[in-house]
Amino acid sequence: MGRPLKNPPISSSILSVSIPFIPRSMLDYNVPGGKLNRGLSVIDSYELLKEGKDLTKDENFLACALGWCIEWLQAYFLVLDDIMDNAHTRRGRPCWFRMEKVGTIAVNDGLLLRNHIPIILKKHLREKPYYVDLLDLFNETASGQMIDLITTLEGDEDLSKTIGQMLVCWFSVFVFLVACALLMAGEKLDNHLVVKNVLVEMGIYFQVQYESKSYEKLISSIEGHQSKAVQAVLKSFLGKDLQETEVGKDVELA
Repeated sequence: MGRPLKNPPISSSILSVSIPFIPRSMLDYNVPGGKLNRGLSVIDSYELLKEGKDLTKDENFLACALGWCIEWLQAYFLVLDDIMDNAHTRRGRPCWFRMEKVGTIAVNDGLLLRNHIPIILKKHLREKPYYVDLLDLFNETASGQMIDLITTLEGDEDLSKTIGQMLVCWFSVFVFLVACALLMAGEKLDNHLVVKNVLVEMGIYFQVQYESKSYEKLISSIEGHQSKAVQAVLKSFLGKDLQETEVGKDVELA
């Protein structure tokens, strides 16, 4: 089966209701630039729940529409997260708020991304018996991610909040995606608590791998003098260029 989700620009048939209300350039810049793993995972999960049966054209379209809604939600998180972190790049390009003539307008753009998700869901899924459950699921996930943003503010060293933040991350990445597929398959989420527990364990495994790779990249950047950002930070502490000192001798990594 083809993967429509992989082929930007985003299907006009899915988003036609939104075009008059949202700048297309902002949409194309922020939504389709990633790997689209979240959206594709919904389609894959739904196909697995069909137990080998091919999706009908209508089922495939609805799964793709739902997958794109999840990618919109992720774009909303990233736009706001970059502003709060005062970040410079995202997915190899300047963050949206750093683009010319954007700036703090990006806050409004993020809200546009978030607010158009229920519009798309209403257009394509309002006749489905799981429509209200989907809305609740998106709202709960969005609220959880906002807690994530709040608890990552500088100076917050509360361990319980850090643990909560990680759990939110695991929920959004794994449980949320599969929950969407379960609802499409006509399942009640309360009947699948064991599945949720398994997905949380998968999330822990994923998070450990992610953190490990992040530390490896940081160490490699320092050892290879490849990261200008790292060099700038170390220069501010050492008072001289990184090239003028031996990393292993003069700089200790905690």
